[in-house]
Amino acid sequence: MKLYQTLLALLFSAILFSCKKTDSSTGGSTPVAAQTILNVSYGTDPLQKMDIYLPADRNTSSTKVMVVIHGGAWAGGDKSDFTSAGWIDTIQKRFPGYAVININYRLAALPATNTFPTQELDTKAAVEFIYNNRSTYLISDKFVLLGTSAGGHLALLQAYKYHSPLNIKAVVDFYGPTDMTDMYNNPGTYPAIAVAALLNGTPTTNPSLYQQSSPLFFANTSSCPTIILQGGLDPLVNPTTQSLALKNKLTTAGVINQYVFYPLGGHADWNAATNTDAFNKIQAFIVANVN
Repeated sequence: MKLYQTLLALLFSAILFSCKKTDSSTGGSTPVAAQTILNVSYGTDPLQKMDIYLPADRNTSSTKVMVVIHGGAWAGGDKSDFTSAGWIDTIQKRFPGYAVININYRLAALPATNTFPTQELDTKAAVEFIYNNRSTYLISDKFVLLGTSAGGHLALLQAYKYHSPLNIKAVVDFYGPTDMTDMYNNPGTYPAIAVAALLNGTPTTNPSLYQQSSPLFFANTSSCPTIILQGGLDPLVNPTTQSLALKNKLTTAGVINQYVFYPLGGHADWNAATNTDAFNKIQAFIVANVN
């Protein structure tokens, strides 16, 4: 009888231990396989889709998320740009414990279709979709945003302007515009007429939208740690009035930031050595500032 009771107790303990091990969403020890899910819809438009790259052994308490946002002057580009350029692979290797989420957004077809803030609202919707499905993907609420050019602008705007349902932990800005009024008044190769079409008017006729579309306006003491990467020969985004202006405002506000300046760098055409150096600095910055 004692032997039967002992065996029954051992069996019950084994079942209980097994049940506890399978609870991976709370940091259990059952291995969770890496997973790639392509073209997940976060809206009804064909462009409102994202690619989701989930690491192995993830859980809802510690698996951080990096959302990457492509450039293309708000009217072009695609999430596949990051894939073909090898950036998704690079980010996964640099941040092996992160979930990487590569988003598309509706593109502007100027002068009348999908004008701003369409792209801003799509970025917000994508971030909220990911946040609301944390338990499904077994990821935490620790989000980092990375964007290039127009994607850098959208990443900064999301990080600084929206604080619900989450606060972004850090943002990586590759040569993103920060002041849309300056983009209009001091145009580079992106002409003022295109800025006016995108923002439905000029800074004089539509000042509110220019202000609301400028990350520089929203940078303040509550902004998240920010690393800004900028080329000195950028023909679209002025290093001084855009990136350096943001760096100076963040510094004045006491926000952790790093300004990485490449004197011979252009716009979205950096060589392999420059990109490697940029990712070395990004990796160190994120490790130091995202816990």
